[in-house]
Amino acid sequence: MIKRRESSGSLVAAVLAGSWRAQPPQLDLTLSEFNEVTPLLYESGAAALGWQRIQSTEFSQSPSGDLLHQAYRLQLLQSSINETKIRKVFRLLRGVGIEPILFKGWSVARLYPQRGLRPYGDIDILVHPKDYAAAKLKLSEPENRDCWVDLHQRLLELDDRKLEDLFTRSQLVEVGQAFLPVPTEGNQLIRVLGLEDHSALLAIHLLKHGAWRPLWLCDLAVILDALPETFDWDLCLGQKRLRVNWITTALGLAQSLLDAQIKQPALAAQARQVPDWLVANVLKQWEAPSNMLQEPMNHAAPMAAYLRRPRGVLRDLRNRWPNPILATVAVKGRFNRLPRLPYQIGNCLLRVTRFAAGLGRGELTQLG
Repeated sequence: MIKRRESSGSLVAAVLAGSWRAQPPQLDLTLSEFNEVTPLLYESGAAALGWQRIQSTEFSQSPSGDLLHQAYRLQLLQSSINETKIRKVFRLLRGVGIEPILFKGWSVARLYPQRGLRPYGDIDILVHPKDYAAAKLKLSEPENRDCWVDLHQRLLELDDRKLEDLFTRSQLVEVGQAFLPVPTEGNQLIRVLGLEDHSALLAIHLLKHGAWRPLWLCDLAVILDALPETFDWDLCLGQKRLRVNWITTALGLAQSLLDAQIKQPALAAQARQVPDWLVANVLKQWEAPSNMLQEPMNHAAPMAAYLRRPRGVLRDLRNRWPNPILATVAVKGRFNRLPRLPYQIGNCLLRVTRFAAGLGRGELTQLG
């Protein structure tokens, strides 16, 4: 892996590269750099992985090292609580005849070599559209509101795949198990997306949200390191050339920034074509990996608000200039070495068109 030390974002990449492995690579970092990167690891949810990387080094005895250690301990405790809630959600839905599929969150955290390395909050659940209303009603009951469920009846990241096929390829796994489930009598099994489908979803989700959170790229790297020999790359990549481009681009980022290992030679060579502008943009975002700095949280107000009070609109428009990654995905463009300005302009025009259409339908928010 090429060292990049031009920014704090590159320090995040340096610490996280190989951090999930049983024997992480030697970390070439000064104490000053480690102190600089620690708040970014903590804020982005990668603190436990940071601890995994430095626990056998002199940094573990520093105040910054102690902060990462405490975060890891907290996540370890939280993981047991979250697993109990997941079991509860599946038990509730199955009790009314609904079979859900879990994705993201625990279903990717379970693939890390140790519990507590990957934090998660919401419980993302996919159900058949015919079951959606009943599932929503059941989960809204007062005794179930301690479980933060994000309920879905379709997955936009996988809209090139039939829902029935996703259910057919899904797997039943025990809480605490990894790729190959070994059911234990009396233990509850959780249904998760098949690994090929889940890998594709995670790759596209990463780009769809601008790749601002380094933990998402770690998820792909962890999967790549531990793929079973039976993994079907053709199924993962799909048949649509645009989706193939997006997925291989995300894998290329994991390979470039985190030293992930793509064991399929042809795919590894293709993934190495990740454009420099994309790597630079991701590292720039990792300098401030906070949800509050991402769209739409970084907008001062909805655009409709400026129709009544235009003050500040020019300043807020700067926040709305599209991230080149988001713009590429929004206009269904390819990731390559070509300039992103046409995609960004196209994305702006698309958003203006949608805003104008909303005004025409009278969809203005009631503003005080």
